[in-house]
Amino acid sequence: MFRAVIDKMAPYTPGEQPRPGQRVIKLNTNENPYPPSPRVRHAVIKAVAGDSLRLYPRPLADDFVAAAARYYRIPRHMILAGNGSDELLAMLFRAMLNPGDVVAYPSPTYTLYDTLAAVQEARIAPITYGRDFVLPFDELARSRAALTVVCNPNAPSGTMTPTRTLARLADALRPRLLVIDEAYVDFADHNALSLARLKDNVAVLRSFSKSFSLAGMRLGLCFAHPAIIQGLIKVKDSYNLSRIAQAAGVAALEDAAWAMRNVQRVRATRRATEAALRQIGFEVQPSSANFVLARLAGVDLSEMAAALRRRGILVRYFATPLLYDALRITIGKPAEMKALLKELKPMVAKLQARQGNGAQ
Repeated sequence: MFRAVIDKMAPYTPGEQPRPGQRVIKLNTNENPYPPSPRVRHAVIKAVAGDSLRLYPRPLADDFVAAAARYYRIPRHMILAGNGSDELLAMLFRAMLNPGDVVAYPSPTYTLYDTLAAVQEARIAPITYGRDFVLPFDELARSRAALTVVCNPNAPSGTMTPTRTLARLADALRPRLLVIDEAYVDFADHNALSLARLKDNVAVLRSFSKSFSLAGMRLGLCFAHPAIIQGLIKVKDSYNLSRIAQAAGVAALEDAAWAMRNVQRVRATRRATEAALRQIGFEVQPSSANFVLARLAGVDLSEMAAALRRRGILVRYFATPLLYDALRITIGKPAEMKALLKELKPMVAKLQARQGNGAQ
């Protein structure tokens, strides 16, 4: 019934979602622990009032795009709205890749890229990060891929590539497209949005799921040269954003100060969490996202993740050769991180004692 590639491929595996009413500390899917602006709630209530829901939404989310143009100071014709940045990624893969074309991105990174490549029957360039997660610039430049994607800050490492490096990569890839996936960039010290203005072969993606606390609303933006935006419109779903989502996006941008205050709270908790994890024995690189990657070199942490789950704490474990000894931990509220550390400390101590006895 399905295309052969669909029958054979594995679907994207999202982080575990608790059952309704299940009480857990949820640190596995990088949601913001703080609520969105109250203006968003008011906008949603207003959007569902009367009989407006019987009408189609604006196909190009005009008001949302206009609000984004004002906030980000980028012309409206360089912005496309999507059902989360995931949909925008899907549009880019669909528009840019024929079967057999090469797509390049260093791994480990956001695993949805693998799924989107498989759907297009594209070939993935075998490029990997080292343990320091420094961007493998030369390998990406040499791949001559039809599409290159850099998640920045990277997931799951939280590490950041400087904008000047991405600018050089865009020049090396020209005229091929470089997509910079900035889903987590509001938690970082800098971003590459300027490259969307300066380079006609760069697309920059943003998500409202993280910094704006709207994971449940599904909102994203693509910033790029007008010719790229026009090409993506051709493969876009007709009405990809509901009236409710569009209204929420406008309200969120008009009260972006609320979101940025929450970002600062998350960043402060992230710094404290990094220090505490190092103190109990984890290797933790400085993160520029709303999560950290905590590693115990050479130790399979699948049982630790399972033990935390039994105690009502969800973290993300990836059963891959490059990540089997690491946990990706979303930054929650301070009390949630305190509860996590309380559970982790004896677990790590037990592992260290076992290793010490083995060495003797």
